[in-house]
Amino acid sequence: MTNLFSIIATLLSPIVGGFVYGIERVLRARMQNRIGPPLLQPFYDFLKLMDKRPVIIHSFHAFMGIMYLIGTWFSLYVLLAGGDILIAIFFHVLSLAFLVLGGFSVRSPYSVVGSIRKLTHMLAYEPIFVLTAAGLYLVTGTFQISEMLKSPFIPLLYLPLVFVAFILSIPAVLEKSPFDVAEAHQEIIGGSEIEYSGKFYEAVYTGKWLEYVYVFFFIFLFSGNHYWLGLLLVLLSFLLVNLIDNSTMRVNFRQMVSFHWYILIPLVATNVMLLALWRIQ
Repeated sequence: MTNLFSIIATLLSPIVGGFVYGIERVLRARMQNRIGPPLLQPFYDFLKLMDKRPVIIHSFHAFMGIMYLIGTWFSLYVLLAGGDILIAIFFHVLSLAFLVLGGFSVRSPYSVVGSIRKLTHMLAYEPIFVLTAAGLYLVTGTFQISEMLKSPFIPLLYLPLVFVAFILSIPAVLEKSPFDVAEAHQEIIGGSEIEYSGKFYEAVYTGKWLEYVYVFFFIFLFSGNHYWLGLLLVLLSFLLVNLIDNSTMRVNFRQMVSFHWYILIPLVATNVMLLALWRIQ
């Protein structure tokens, strides 16, 4: 029954991610005093992309776009099935690697530059995910998601610095201001996925919806078995990320990496080390 539920939840996750993206676009418009698109606009875009004729540069490029969706979807399945959090992180990194390889496989300078910047994003925030997993392990005693969600402990109380750092890294994961370096709409017109079109761009587009579910599921884990607290943390972090996105300007890649490696990662590492020492005593 649990496996069936996790499979159904995974299959429905693109719909959830699409609604979250739609809510975000409506919220962004309200913050900017605009009317903005309707809530279902992402799904309208999905249907429009499915109807467009794809322009395939070569088969490897198209295949990498599909593998990005599959890899992201599988990493989300590991989370929803209550599997090992480290395996979920691994498959997420692998899915991003597929997208980067697809970007490098074409001669478009926009695609290549976007892929380089995507790698820079990964270098900045992925250590935070791994250290967050280590911190959750110290609190709950397991890397299994199913056991973390049964833990009577509230990880947020033991990992406040990790939680703050994780929230501040979300703009880099979702490519939002001030860390929208990979897309940088005014510069490289969409990043590593610029050369995708039609159904293949739709695969990348849907993969980005899944990123929302993936990231905010990690936020939910900071509540342990207190699910209402988890939903509250997800809601507040969603609002905060959008507030940051709409009130900051983009930094360059050096500033992005420096902020993560010299501020956020030391915060996470300090919290994890102090917790480890406290548990040893």
